[in-house]
This record gives sequence, C-alpha cells and structure tokens, in this order.
Amino acid sequence: MSTLDAETFDRHFANLSANISDFIKGKPEVVRLALVCLFAQGHLLVEDVPGVAKTSLAKALAKSVSGATVKRIQFTPDLLPSDVVGVQTYDQGSHMFEFFEGPVFANIVIGDEINRASPKTQSALLEVMAERQVTVDGRPRPVPTPFLCIATQNPIEHQGTYALPEAQLDRFMMRIKVGYPPDIADEVDIIADGVARRVPEELGSVMTLDDLRDMIEMVRSLHIEPDVQRYIAMITRETRKHASVRLGISPRGSIAVATAAQAHAAVLGRSFVTPEDVRAVAKPVLNHRLLLTPEARVRKQTAEEVLDEILVGAPVPRPSRW
Repeated sequence: MSTLDAETFDRHFANLSANISDFIKGKPEVVRLALVCLFAQGHLLVEDVPGVAKTSLAKALAKSVSGATVKRIQFTPDLLPSDVVGVQTYDQGSHMFEFFEGPVFANIVIGDEINRASPKTQSALLEVMAERQVTVDGRPRPVPTPFLCIATQNPIEHQGTYALPEAQLDRFMMRIKVGYPPDIADEVDIIADGVARRVPEELGSVMTLDDLRDMIEMVRSLHIEPDVQRYIAMITRETRKHASVRLGISPRGSIAVATAAQAHAAVLGRSFVTPEDVRAVAKPVLNHRLLLTPEARVRKQTAEEVLDEILVGAPVPRPSRW
C-alpha cells in the first residue's frame, strides 16, 4: 500500500501539471486527462491532426519523471515485430541463445504515428499492453513497472497507414485529442517557443519514479461504492442496446471507466469516487470502443453523441457520501 498522503499527492499532481503545461500551452484539460490515465496505469492514444503537439505531450510527460526509462518508437511500414519487442539470437561463442530487449522494455513507451506500422507489427503490442509482459520463445518476460504506452496517430492521413484493429484500440484506456490553441496568446507563446528552438526534452523532472509508484498505489486504494459500480455497469450495458451501436462496451471497458474514475477523484483531492468522476472520464475512456452501425455513420452520428444520450438517460445513484 502507498504511504503517500493526500497533501503530497496534490503537490506532485500540481507540479506535474505545471511542468507539462509549461510546454503544452492552453490545454489544462488535455494535461489532466493524460495524468489521470498515467495514475490509473492505462495506455493513452492521442489522435489529432499534424502539428498540435501530440508527441510533445508524450515527451513532456516522460521528461517530468526522473528515474523512469523512456523509449520512443517511430512506427513505419517497414518496422518489424522484433524491432518492438526484441529479438533472440544465437551466440556462437557461448553456444547459447541471447535475448536483446526491444524498446517496449521501459516505463514509458512513446509510439509515434502508430497507425503507420503494418498490422503484424501492431500486433506485437497486444500482449505487452494487456499483460505487461512479452513472450519470446515460450518464455514470458515482464516489462518494468509502471508501464505506460503513449501512442499518437493522425486521423486524416490515410496513405501508407493501417487502421488500428478493435482489439488494439480496446487496450488503450483513453483516446484524447489535443486540438488547436484556444487563444491567440497561447499560440503566440507557442510561436515564441518555436523561434527559441525550445523542445520538451529541455524540461526538468519534478518527481521521481518512486513518487509515481506511490501515487498509482494511492489511486488503487480509492473507494468505489457498489452503487457507483452499478452506475458504471448501467452505462456500459446501455451501449450494447443502443440502436446506433453495432458493438457495445466490453467488461474491460467497464473496468477502465472505474479505474480512470478513481484517478480522477484522486486528482480532485477526494478519497472516494462519485458519479461526477464517472461522467468526467466516460467519453475519453469509451468513445474509441464503440462501433456504430452503418446507418448511424450515414447520419454522421458520433460515438460521443451516443454516449451523451446514454449519460443523460442513466439514473444517477442517490448521494451517500458524495
């Protein structure tokens, strides 16, 4: 169990947010959701148009934690599975096989433009994202703890890309968008950083890897009332009945909502989860897991609109301790 107190958690969270926001201008909600995903030990998919600091967000988060091993993978069509997980080779001198670890053996793995790799290479991430281990030649090899994959992809470019299969999308706890700068002042600051050739690698760390482990353990200990767990189940079960949905949310998605809600409650300074925490994380956790019917796509209905309908209609538990 974590020995961290709430005040120390709040201080670490504030320092992380300020450090990342020093480079990612005008996006406090994006930074908050990225940290919620980190504290919940989930994987993050950042999907947006080119040039809005998707990779910079991942790098800024990684640089903020001292002692964490960070590896970056530039996904390309010719990337091989062994380039991701590692390779086993035969040493003629010792007459033994030796395993050389791939870049997934790190605390934070940045997968840049993940949809540029072939489906075969993308599948190399399935086991490690779900089970935090890699099996090579029948032997499971655990990756470091904590383990977080932050992947980016461009949704508007299709030439030379391979859409992520549903099984892989389901392994990402959240899918978020960065978006354009909200204010002209933020964009001016971004231009100034670019003119000064400022990069996220220049950011200093504000906490240690042990601090992060303690924060993750504290999040895991947050209480979720049975009524709130039932509220989550009602929301996800409604997605399986909705007329516009071809494939609804699996139990893995329900668990992801619950653990993300724990982290959201923690960053707001609470020791228990409320329905408001569930609603705050529901769309970024669930939007990429819904498959809509062809008719819904013709109507240009979105997963977010379907989730809005379900969240409005789901009866909220009566207050007890929240």
